[in-house]
Order: sequence, then structure tokens, then C-alpha cells
Amino acid sequence: MLEYLLSFLILAGALFTFIGSLGLARLRDFYTRLHGPTKATTLGVGCMLIASSVYFSNRGAGMSLHEVLVTLFLFITAPISAHLLAKAALHLKLESLAPPPDDDPANS
Repeated sequence: MLEYLLSFLILAGALFTFIGSLGLARLRDFYTRLHGPTKATTLGVGCMLIASSVYFSNRGAGMSLHEVLVTLFLFITAPISAHLLAKAALHLKLESLAPPPDDDPANS
């Protein structure tokens, strides 16, 4: 039963990582490209690290905390770095494919 769980986590992690990498390569502007590594790839690497933690916890003498700490660090730092990158892009006034919102309150 453990092999099925580990196989599912590794395959899900590989799929999420592939989709995130594909999104990074295929999307057209900076703001949409930012979603690839911050959303899907973070989940993919997280799934693989959890699978590694479960595997080595069952083989060794205790719980493997290295992978848990790396996963926690990844889930904390990825959204923060994405936010800082987006703020820097807004500060540099990078063009976006999305139209800007209307500032006229009469239209809303």
C-alpha cells in the first residue's frame, strides 16, 4: 500500500512540475509566466519532497525532518518571491497582455 502512495506522490509531483515548466516556457508575458513556477512547480516539488520524507521515514529509525523543513521553506518563500517579482515588474511598468482596468467610477 505504501508503494502506491509513494508512486502517486511522485507521479503527481512530476506532472505538476512539468505543467509549471511548460507554463513558464509557453506563456507570453511576465505576469502570466510568473504563475508557472509559483503555483504548479511548487506543488510538484512539494509532492516529491513529501514522498521522499515518507519513504525515508519508513526505512530509517525515525521521521525524516529534512524534507519536511525544505517543503515548509519552499511553501513559505515561493509566494513571497512571486509577490516581490510582481511588485518589481509593476514598478518598472512592464507591459501586460491584459487590458488595464477602467479608473472611471461612472462605468462601474
